[in-house]
Amino acid sequence: MKKLLTGDEAIARGLYEAGVSFASAYPGTPSTEILENVAKYDGMYAEWAPNEKVAMEASIGASMSGVRSFAAIKMVGVNVAADPLFTFSYLAINGGFAFVSADDPGMHSSQNEQDNRNYAKFAKIAMFEPSDSQECIDMTKEAYRVSETYDVPVMIRMTTRVCHSKSLVEEKDRQEVAPVLYQKQRDKMDAVPAISKRRRYVIEEREEKLKGYAESCPFNEIEMNDTKIGIIAAGAAYLYAKEVLGDKASYLKLGFIYLLLTEKIKTFSDNFDELYVIEELDPFMEEQIRHRKDTVMIGDIGCYALGGAAPLNAKDLAVCMGSAFSVAHGFSHGLQLSHQKKRVVACMGDSTFFHTGINSLTDVAYNGSNAICVILDNRITGMTGHQDNPGTGYNIKGEPARLIDVETVVKALGIKHVQTVNPLDLKAMKETLDWAFAMEDEPSVIITKWPCVLKKYSKEDKAQFNLDKTPCVVDADKCIGCKKCLSTGCPTLRYDSETKKSNIAQADCVGCTVCMQVCPVQTISRKGDK
Repeated sequence: MKKLLTGDEAIARGLYEAGVSFASAYPGTPSTEILENVAKYDGMYAEWAPNEKVAMEASIGASMSGVRSFAAIKMVGVNVAADPLFTFSYLAINGGFAFVSADDPGMHSSQNEQDNRNYAKFAKIAMFEPSDSQECIDMTKEAYRVSETYDVPVMIRMTTRVCHSKSLVEEKDRQEVAPVLYQKQRDKMDAVPAISKRRRYVIEEREEKLKGYAESCPFNEIEMNDTKIGIIAAGAAYLYAKEVLGDKASYLKLGFIYLLLTEKIKTFSDNFDELYVIEELDPFMEEQIRHRKDTVMIGDIGCYALGGAAPLNAKDLAVCMGSAFSVAHGFSHGLQLSHQKKRVVACMGDSTFFHTGINSLTDVAYNGSNAICVILDNRITGMTGHQDNPGTGYNIKGEPARLIDVETVVKALGIKHVQTVNPLDLKAMKETLDWAFAMEDEPSVIITKWPCVLKKYSKEDKAQFNLDKTPCVVDADKCIGCKKCLSTGCPTLRYDSETKKSNIAQADCVGCTVCMQVCPVQTISRKGDK
């Protein structure tokens, strides 16, 4: 039978169909209607508790007795209920246990805008996030299966839009679930330090199992359309994205959002030129996704040392001149020894490479690590004032000298995997980085070769590179004000807060075309081009 239900009504229906016996809550919008609707069903005990902490504790008690139990709490009420929740995470599940945190993005009826998805990570519990009423039913039922299978409390994260919006659902019969008869299990249910210390290991093992569940969870779905833009979203944010972009983008719709799956995200992400994570409030999913495709960026001493600042944020640490590759070598081995699944990318300039970087790279080649070493060959000694070096082909007097080729030196040191690429070609750069990241057991070197834009070009530069400096321009009529071009860090780009359009300082633009390549609506072109 199909009905039109709000999300709150659907949660209540899901509890009924899941065979839940006990439900407690303290009223608070947008969660109030859940318990009001639970009370309408025969076969479920429902109560208003004096406060959220008591509601959580009573529901925990019912779970410990062996029946499926539930608590409904407005997001600020979880602050009140956090004490029993965090401790229950350490204890054993007897009857399945789930609770709703009803969040309120936009503060429709709340005094703050806290994002309670953080509680799932903090308490090390599982979490679902439905986007419509049918998923409210389906995920509620699955929450109890997960709770009992993985011995874990489960949060169902709702938001005001989902709580109060209506959509069609298909109602099914109640599944009667036999209670798990209570037996004394003090080693699993008595929260004293001696027992909790042992249970702490159980929690870590449980998280590893939940990672496996995330990969096969039926509520994490891929919807493939266009391959230019990929979107990762959950809950109401998924519906917002669909409403705006429709089939102009592809979607990874997440329903089980803690712990997040890893392989499916990587498989999905590899298909697209641009990937967006769309979510309300905190970057909760974005941080998890970045952590699971995590990269440590190691810099060196030179003009590129400034790349650690916003908006590039392209450096995490640096030590001293010429150290990047040897630090990366030790860092990579340290990650492997400590079982941290991260990759290391190290960068240094061509002059620094000749200074002491050759020694660093020798260590990488000789002792072996999977560090990705990038040599930024801009054909000059940049930061100190454009002095020549062994890689420029000229001496201090400006006279021709023997040019020592960077790639030849790298290969002579014993590095087998070497690629040279134009750093202004973003597609080629992405492909080259993908190539390097795919080599998990051996070192690789990427040489980005392009003259510094401030350099007085030599005849060799002019012969080897297409140094067209025709400036780029923005078509103001087409610009959508997304600010994507500003993410390149180019100092010639400006954003007009009144017109909400980008523009380019013509006198300073060197025509590198990077902004053209990142613009999602192709509104930037070279001056004079159509």
